Amino acid sequence: MFALSRLSIWAAVGGLVILGGHSLPVHAEEPVQNLGPVGPNEAILTSVGNKRFIAFYEPDGGNCGLNVVMWDSADDSGDSPARVRVSLNADQRVFIDSPDHKSVALECGDFADTLKIVENKLLTAGAAQ
Repeated sequence: MFALSRLSIWAAVGGLVILGGHSLPVHAEEPVQNLGPVGPNEAILTSVGNKRFIAFYEPDGGNCGLNVVMWDSADDSGDSPARVRVSLNADQRVFIDSPDHKSVALECGDFADTLKIVENKLLTAGAAQ
């Protein structure tokens, strides 16, 4: 009986280790991503070009009080972060562009219930439509 209970403890520990490791990235170099949509105070984590960013919002009377922090993905020193705060009306978008001509759009949902990344076509000067 003692051996059986010890075996069940090891099986439970092994199951927790397997389940806990299930949500980890496959490689240590892979950045964690959450593309949304998210609710208030939940984070969108992604990249735009060579920049990483985290975006979250706080509801503000039907608007989204948006906070975005961006940094260089290759920055190990922690010297490159920049923070932007804006207030978006419901259904309004803000565009985040990187120096290498990549862009992402964040949109405040109806009644500030969500924040999401939306499809964006960035047109450059002289581009065919």
